[in-house]
Amino acid sequence: MFITMGVLVIRGADRRLEENRALTRPGAWAGFVAGLAVILGNPKAILFYMGLLPGFFDLGAITWIDVVVILCLSFAVPLLGNLAMAGMVHHLRAVISSPQAMRRLNLTSGALLVGVGMLLPFT
Repeated sequence: MFITMGVLVIRGADRRLEENRALTRPGAWAGFVAGLAVILGNPKAILFYMGLLPGFFDLGAITWIDVVVILCLSFAVPLLGNLAMAGMVHHLRAVISSPQAMRRLNLTSGALLVGVGMLLPFT
């Protein structure tokens, strides 16, 4: 599978990327709702908040101030991480938007996929 994917990426290295408008809707509300749905449906976050997080705190001893602090930190840390990621993606998009950079990226990615496909039988 990896070899096939790599060959397909290499063969299509010169194709231009086109934005798929069927996947996006304009407007801040649509983006907010889509992001909220992704975050609320994230099984890793659900497992963390339901299973692991209560192990860090004595649930019988926390006060409403502790709950507010936990909620604020649980909001701020992912927000800052996502904003940093968005900034890096925005910068990276400007760097690889040229056809030459996309070709180089596709050839490298395809070669790595083929390499992984060839390495897997030996591991």
